[in-house]
Amino acid sequence: MTASIGQSIRRTESIAKVTGRARYAAEQPPAVGQLYAWYVPATVPAGTVEHVELGADPAVHAVLWHGNAEKLGAVEDAELHVLQSNTVAYRGQIVAVVVAETLQAARAAAAQVRVQYADVRSPDNTLTAEHGSLYAPESVNAGFPTDVTVGDPDAALASAEHLIDNWYSTAPMHNSPMEPHATTAHWSDGVLTLWDSTQAPSGVQGDLATAFGLEPENVRVIAENVGGGFGAKGSTRPNAVLAAMAARATGETVKLVLPRQALFDVVGYRTPTLNHVRLGADSTGTLQAIAHDSFQQTSTIFEFCEQTSESTRHIYAAPNRRTTHRLAQLDVGTPRWMRAPGEAPGMFAVETAIDELAEATGIDPIELRIANEPDVDPASGNPFSSRSVVQCLREGAEKFGWDRRVSTPGQRREGNVLVGMGVATASYPVLISPSTAAARVEQDGSITVSVAASDIGTGARTVLRQIAADALEVDADTVTVELGDSALPKAPGAGGSSGTSSWGWAVTKVCHALKDQGQFRPGNSAEADTTDDVEGQKELARMAFGAQFAEVAVDIDTGEVRVRRMLGVFGIGAVMNPRLARSQLIGGMTFGLGMALMESGIVDHEFGGFANHDLAEYHIPACADVTDLEAVWIDEVDTELAPMGGKGIGEIGAVGSSAAIGNAVYNATGVRVRDLPITLDKVLEQLRRM
Repeated sequence: MTASIGQSIRRTESIAKVTGRARYAAEQPPAVGQLYAWYVPATVPAGTVEHVELGADPAVHAVLWHGNAEKLGAVEDAELHVLQSNTVAYRGQIVAVVVAETLQAARAAAAQVRVQYADVRSPDNTLTAEHGSLYAPESVNAGFPTDVTVGDPDAALASAEHLIDNWYSTAPMHNSPMEPHATTAHWSDGVLTLWDSTQAPSGVQGDLATAFGLEPENVRVIAENVGGGFGAKGSTRPNAVLAAMAARATGETVKLVLPRQALFDVVGYRTPTLNHVRLGADSTGTLQAIAHDSFQQTSTIFEFCEQTSESTRHIYAAPNRRTTHRLAQLDVGTPRWMRAPGEAPGMFAVETAIDELAEATGIDPIELRIANEPDVDPASGNPFSSRSVVQCLREGAEKFGWDRRVSTPGQRREGNVLVGMGVATASYPVLISPSTAAARVEQDGSITVSVAASDIGTGARTVLRQIAADALEVDADTVTVELGDSALPKAPGAGGSSGTSSWGWAVTKVCHALKDQGQFRPGNSAEADTTDDVEGQKELARMAFGAQFAEVAVDIDTGEVRVRRMLGVFGIGAVMNPRLARSQLIGGMTFGLGMALMESGIVDHEFGGFANHDLAEYHIPACADVTDLEAVWIDEVDTELAPMGGKGIGEIGAVGSSAAIGNAVYNATGVRVRDLPITLDKVLEQLRRM
């Protein structure tokens, strides 16, 4: 038998998807009496709702608002307390929902709903590093500490021979998966069934059980196919609560599909960030101090703080370090996860500052990074399970042709464009959560493996089949994987590049248990739980690493930046499926390109919300923007990870790529843009001053 792990087998569901047989949350067969819901957004930036009214309409079955909606249990995430209060915390917040016989009728009726507001005021929605509401949260996303100080960074910075002291900012960014957030809800004899577009069926099950006062086994969440998530579907979203609420109020099956504009308002976004980065180095470029103070925003109803400075704690050695996080509570929706939360904006700031230090010291940017490689994790003092930064940089430099880079900015000209190269380091933590799984032998001798995972387009079904096949020592064609259903063995959500490691560990364990029974007899089954295994891991620093390279051409007349080519070289442990891995890595790099050059939520400071809340005005990369994108990986064996040896790949591609592009723009032109995105006006403004 040929090993399945490491083979580029095609996606299990590929034919179903391209032929349209794969069904998504809003594509379930119509039920008798099925109704449609459409939400009513707040049109004021802050205030209270006094009354909601809709004239008589025979097609409308219900209009729900806080005055008549059922009272829900207290879910931790206050954004899920839909229609529970008269408070408007931000423009676009859900204030009512209309349920009607057709989608068209629901949408038309929602447009006719009259909402009376009181206490309306102008929005406070401008993030600054001096905002009066700034505070230090107890911890940041994923439970990382808010502030960490080692040594005396201020004194070390004051005495440093070379000092970089600059501010860097990133704009609000919005997840825009192809499939919008959608839910179909049905109640029967006190049991709630949801078809939901989610990255976490088990998580949605738990939240809705709490919200509606049910036992978890009386809530079933099905997410058989999910058309993208990128973090926006990583936790329960208001559409799931609204659909369930409307279905219970009407006694019918209810479908709710959020329109594209809603994805810019009520499902989360990447917070804008302000980053004050200071680097102090001696004459050899050796870092003596690193300080990274980050500022971001959250809503007034729920706290979310990205770990923007967390990656800075691990990437370079320095005896004196400070990393902090501060939050401003504004009249905005609650930020959420977006691919590589924290690491993507944080590494942009630090990797741009490192490039500036390289320029100040006259040291090649790659050599400067290598010179500051730590022997152990600077944050914990623990050894790394494996660390491949130097190898990624060296192999990437050779493959990309770094020796052809002209070190002096603005010297390589081709007609009316200036050409330059840039580099940046990437890192992302290896995150593994406990999971359960089950396996059984069918009558035909095939083996079914079950886990409540969610395949959001990453190829989880395929990879888990490969993992199971190797653990069972059978061909992958013998294995069927059941996932996307909270009725299956409980599992963590798809996020944090942790899915394959978390679910795969449980799948490996249950398949070994089934194999240990001797022969695969029909009816034989096994169950597994990796809680003790995951919690019993040794104290090591486990991280994926990479090096990002970019070559850009900048038009000196228009300031337009074109990315000619990008290369990412990654240390990601064992690769389960090269075809799927490459897809994930170049997808992440494309995220970084969008972050670097075009993506920016434009805050409406007069009326609240975002002014560019659609894909016509919020620009994302298209095929023509990523003509030459290459992702490769080094051979890396790490025996201290999950049994399969992988490090996760969903996020690492997005980290560092925006900094590499920005550093390439500087090398091409001598223009340093520290505020993303790098738009032509920012480039031209500096070019004209030179």
